[in-house]
Amino acid sequence: MLANLFLHYAFDRWMQKYHPDVPFERYADDAICHCESEAQALLLRQELERRLAECKLALHPEKTKIVYCKQANRPVDYPIYQFDFLGHTFRPQSVMNRMGKLCVGFTPAVSNKAARAMRQGMRRKGLLR
Repeated sequence: MLANLFLHYAFDRWMQKYHPDVPFERYADDAICHCESEAQALLLRQELERRLAECKLALHPEKTKIVYCKQANRPVDYPIYQFDFLGHTFRPQSVMNRMGKLCVGFTPAVSNKAARAMRQGMRRKGLLR
């Protein structure tokens, strides 16, 4: 609870004040910021590193990354195109568009880690017999 209150002022309020055009989601200490371009994402990352350092915090070096949300109408290639958040893996997948045709969309699916935990739980409870 204390961490949520601290991050509310260190991150949420700061984002609303200095980057009102960047929508974000935060759950506990995990956050996703939706940037319009790679340049905007790189700038935001630098500013977040500075802001969190002022608050005696740091971005997690392995979890902090810029991800390209590849869709059918976005042909650019980028090395990182998927991420995990709250037990879901967000990645490009085949989806049905409004016209009823298959195309590539950036949608969530259960993450491998969460699926493994569900299968192990079912095995422990004997539900697979």
